[in-house]
This record gives sequence, structure tokens and C-alpha cells, in this order.
Amino acid sequence: MNTEQSQAQQLHWFKSSYSGGEGGECIEVAALPHSVRVRDSKDTGRGSFAVSPASWSAFVDHTGRRH
Repeated sequence: MNTEQSQAQQLHWFKSSYSGGEGGECIEVAALPHSVRVRDSKDTGRGSFAVSPASWSAFVDHTGRRH
């Protein structure tokens, strides 16, 4: 197991402040030095996937724009 995998077991997951308590489609994210982990907040047992910090930043920047 590499260091990042070991760190992934002790992550601090959080949801967007835009997520309400009514359910719906929500994700949780957790940051590591070399990746951002993403998972389904309603089914956390299914695992997560990783993206690079640069990719996550680009995603957040894109989704934060009002079209």
C-alpha cells in the first residue's frame, strides 16, 4: 500500500455548502497532497475515485460559472 492509499483511509470528507439536507445528488470530496478523492455521499461504501488537484480545480472553476 502506498502512502496516498494509506492516507485515503483517514480522509476528512466534506460536502458542498450548496448541498441541502433534502437528499438529491450529492458528492463528497477529500483532499490529499497529490489527488482529490470523490465519492457518492449516499453510498460511501462503494468507494471513491481520484483526480489530480489541477483537474479538480478546473472542474470547480467551470461549474462555478453562471451560464
